[in-house]
Amino acid sequence: MTPLWSAKDAALATGGTVHGDWAATGVSIDTRTLQPGDLFVALKDIRDGHEFVAQALQKGAGAALVSQIPAGLAPDAPLLVVPDVLQALEALAIAARARTRAKLVAVTGSVGKTSTKEMLRVMLAGQGSTHAAEASYNNHWGVPLTLARMPKDTDFAVIEIGMSNPGEIAPLARLTRPHVALITTVAPAHMAAFGSIEGIAHEKAAIFEGLEPGGTAVINLDLETSPILQEAALAKGAKILGFGAAPSADWHLDEIRPGEEITVVRASHDGQISLFRIASSGAHFARNALGALASVAALGADPVLASHDLGRWRPPSGRGTRERIELDTVEETFFDLIDDSFNANPASLAASLDMLIRAQPVDGIGRIGAGRRIAVLGDMLELGDQELALHAAIADHPGLSAVTLIHCVGPRMRELYNALPLAQRGEWVETAGELAGHARSLMDPGDTVLVKGSKGSKVSLVAEALRKLGTPRVTSEGTE
Repeated sequence: MTPLWSAKDAALATGGTVHGDWAATGVSIDTRTLQPGDLFVALKDIRDGHEFVAQALQKGAGAALVSQIPAGLAPDAPLLVVPDVLQALEALAIAARARTRAKLVAVTGSVGKTSTKEMLRVMLAGQGSTHAAEASYNNHWGVPLTLARMPKDTDFAVIEIGMSNPGEIAPLARLTRPHVALITTVAPAHMAAFGSIEGIAHEKAAIFEGLEPGGTAVINLDLETSPILQEAALAKGAKILGFGAAPSADWHLDEIRPGEEITVVRASHDGQISLFRIASSGAHFARNALGALASVAALGADPVLASHDLGRWRPPSGRGTRERIELDTVEETFFDLIDDSFNANPASLAASLDMLIRAQPVDGIGRIGAGRRIAVLGDMLELGDQELALHAAIADHPGLSAVTLIHCVGPRMRELYNALPLAQRGEWVETAGELAGHARSLMDPGDTVLVKGSKGSKVSLVAEALRKLGTPRVTSEGTE
């Protein structure tokens, strides 16, 4: 395997001191997922990565990036010693970005960052060597790690950039130096840190701070805050490509036909019609896919080929994965689980409820007889002063009457529970573990069950408990 970093190149990039003549084929920050040949980066977070250097080397790490030499290492242990490990990782990122001729697209947004990043990965992979972030590696260490892992001969790279506090996006965008920057949407998320939707829009628009000269800003024009995004892009001299249902959109969303397990999209651009299919239910996917196609075109790749390849896209686990949980293969009893437990804000929760409302439960196979739509909803976090009102407002979601029972998890979701009609109230519990402990009583064969909530609400415990009731089989995927 071609080395990603030689000891010499890593030392030149970081200014560090090399111990031994080594080469690394990858970069890792976690001994649990480390592969032989990786450069182990000893970051300090909840635990100090220096505590795991010996373990990393025992597992076959090519070398370790450290700010101090841990006690007990062999005298010839392969190391790169630097004053500050995170700064050195950023230096590797800068060097990796500088040595490649790849076209880069950076993605941010309140909802849909990771799924859109994965769409772009799939669409670009058919047109060149493509590198993209793993999972949701979008913060102050995830972005430089993704860049440091980028091979020199990469053709396309997709970088996800997130934030939870003001001032976080611009430095990561400048590190990335994208040719194209895509903002999927602006919605209430992390409101406690920003105070208003306009504040969130300004922070998202900071992604344009890193655009390469002549770069392109791909902007959702269907937002109240779209003018803020456009103004920021113009201030940086960017070319703007708008997408959405707005009449002025360069990539115009003509029609969305959402089904239970697929979504068909009709769009137009430059007088041409595009018709494509997404293997998941949801109008929000259609908009994200359209923004991704616009980004593909802006990178100089073929959007027609990309729209065909989009059919292979599957979003990450816990973001709307639809599974059939087979309870008894002899009696052919089952229920359907929509696992969207990775995270939640008002926009993504509304999209998940729409998926549940479109679902078709199966009658006649359970004790109750009629298949039901059931929601397990956990607290949405970091919504600021309006958090209780935003939770109560879920009761006004269009079509919510189609949901038979709604179980609520967490103190904030108590507001929704109190706002629901009595007949629609399931259980309210303080913690997800209380529901997970009696998962069997939450469903009946033929039901469709949605599990949705912020990661901190831990409703993933309920999803996992439901999954363990039978044998899961994925039927379709994705919301976020």
